[in-house]
Amino acid sequence: MLWYKLNKYLNRYPARTLYSTKSDTIFALSSGYGKCGVAVIRISGSTSGTAFKLMTGLSVLPKPRVATLRSIKHPVSGETIDKGLILWFPGPKSFTGEDSLEFQVHGGIAVINSVLKALGTIRNLRLAEPGEFTRRAFFNGKLDLTEVEGLADLLQAETEAQRKQAFLQSQGALSNLYNKWKHILIQSVAHIEAHIDFEETETLEVNILTSVRQNIVSLAEDIEKHLLDGRKGEILRNGVRTIILGEPNVGKSSLLNLLCQRPAAIVTPIEGTTRDVLEVTLNIGGYPLVLADTAGLRANTLDLVEKEGINRALQLYEKSDFVILVLDAKKYSEWKEKAADGNFNRYIIDNVHKLKLKKLIEPRYVDNNVDIVFNKPCLIVLNKSDLWTENNIANNENCIKISCITENGIDELIEAVTHKLKELCGEPSSEHPSMNQIRHRQHLTNCLKHLKLFLAKNNSQNHDLVLMAEYLRKALRYLGKLVGSVTTDDLLDVIFKDFCIGK
Repeated sequence: MLWYKLNKYLNRYPARTLYSTKSDTIFALSSGYGKCGVAVIRISGSTSGTAFKLMTGLSVLPKPRVATLRSIKHPVSGETIDKGLILWFPGPKSFTGEDSLEFQVHGGIAVINSVLKALGTIRNLRLAEPGEFTRRAFFNGKLDLTEVEGLADLLQAETEAQRKQAFLQSQGALSNLYNKWKHILIQSVAHIEAHIDFEETETLEVNILTSVRQNIVSLAEDIEKHLLDGRKGEILRNGVRTIILGEPNVGKSSLLNLLCQRPAAIVTPIEGTTRDVLEVTLNIGGYPLVLADTAGLRANTLDLVEKEGINRALQLYEKSDFVILVLDAKKYSEWKEKAADGNFNRYIIDNVHKLKLKKLIEPRYVDNNVDIVFNKPCLIVLNKSDLWTENNIANNENCIKISCITENGIDELIEAVTHKLKELCGEPSSEHPSMNQIRHRQHLTNCLKHLKLFLAKNNSQNHDLVLMAEYLRKALRYLGKLVGSVTTDDLLDVIFKDFCIGK
């Protein structure tokens, strides 16, 4: 009886509809365009076998997945274009799930163009659209939507950590987790509906509703924990938005140039040189750092352009993931001589208030001591240490002493920044995959909402099983949207729009 219900719901969420075998066969250059040693030209569709025979003059298909050296000929004139390797992948054991063929030819532009033109003369063959090979793989059940997104991220990855996260996702790290949750929900819905349909006519398993409730409680806890990940996957995918802040002429632009290893920002002794936001993307310790240099923060400027630069800096600060606050060691030395106790934390507090950096820190006063709690990931950089010989900075673990002139302390700074990036992005692993799309978070939030509605109804005195089943069905629908078993063409267009031709 319960298997009847379970099969009913498995059929309600079937595998994606396969591409018609009568659809066009597509082809494209899959390797990068331009001069190279070897170029890969991919063909997929029902006419792939015909294309092989016409392009080689052979009547028998080669052994599957075995590289074969053959002359590649024009199907009309019979002229030999090149000599290269041919790989035959009969469906469904191919990337797209269809019959597929690959030509590995010499990577000269003329050779590539000649092969592509020759393929274009074959009936029912056409040039592929961007992402069409992957789209066919999705529709043929070779990839789900999270794996497609992982593949797209893998193509765009610029750092080692991004590559690792994208690769794990493309290999099913997220989809395995989400499909496990989906299976639990399918079984739970089937059990609830079986209870509704057969309670009065057949003997049901004892405590079936209790078992369903326990499963949903556990599932809701797992999803909630997954959502409370600090957006690590999203931050890693998009880059850690980092802003350099400080008063004018403390060395913000010099620090940017040192980290870039090039003169990206103009540096002069004149205060207010930086007016606009200057943004660069760096690879620090394998993590992506989107670093922004900003106008020096001060309240007494009459320059309208500088005022606008300061406003932009403060707006960017609100949206940033990580703050590098640059202070002047010489000014600290002067302040310390006048201050009552010269505590470095008090100097930080004074500067944060003067720069109007709202909610960056929270002072904690205990007796005569003062401590600082940062409400946003922050690193204090005490620049111009070559002008200041004292080493005591209250042993503040969030502060690094450097000199942009002598470059002392830069290695320690990079090490400290890497540590902060690791905390923000986490370490990608197949055991604890992180979601990295806003779409994932939205669907899981909606799924969790309906699971909690189910539990609230279950805990009430009025057990409305029909309504409870509907809550679980809606939760299941959002999980289906997540992996792509329930989707729309508009969503697919958004996901595939950035794919290149040939992938």
